Amino acid sequence: MVAALNKTSLRQQRDQLALYERFLPSLDLKRQQLTANLQRAREVLAAVEREIEQKMSAQAGLFSLLGASEQDLSGLLRVVSVVVVEENVLGVRVPVLKDVQFRVTEYSMLAKPFWVDLLVELLQEAGKLQIRCSLERERVRRLGAAVRRITQRVNLFEQVLIPRAQETIRQIRIYLADAERAAVIRSKIAKAGQQRDAARTGEV
Repeated sequence: MVAALNKTSLRQQRDQLALYERFLPSLDLKRQQLTANLQRAREVLAAVEREIEQKMSAQAGLFSLLGASEQDLSGLLRVVSVVVVEENVLGVRVPVLKDVQFRVTEYSMLAKPFWVDLLVELLQEAGKLQIRCSLERERVRRLGAAVRRITQRVNLFEQVLIPRAQETIRQIRIYLADAERAAVIRSKIAKAGQQRDAARTGEV
């Protein structure tokens, strides 16, 4: 919408510009804080992924035993509950893992190999890490989406709304200054005309 070229519109545009310039710093601060939280979330995710990889590498020997074994270990371990809460990070709801509960199928320690106990423990640790990894990925996704949204808003203020208001103010000022000069010139011309008319009347 084109702004009217008058003093009322000039005042409105100045008020709008002041509002934009007052709001932008807090918006940009929130963007910086969200970006910092996103970076931390990415670091946590990378750490969890490294921990999973290290645990799997450290137990390569156990997995080779498992591969060579004829033991039926299906259904040995099952996840029975996962407790996830949500944390509010600068207005963004992100998941936090609180607890994971497993159910271990009862087995005879005499009938199973010695390494089954170790396998059960490892599977519980690995299962919990995988669940946490999934939640950390979701945390990164949500924070990333929030950073993109707020960056778009900051860019809207910096690149569109503020420059547009400044340009509109400039145009209105030029128009009003030109109109004022034109009015002064018209006034002088009118005054000169009146003086000429008065002079002619005096001559008559």
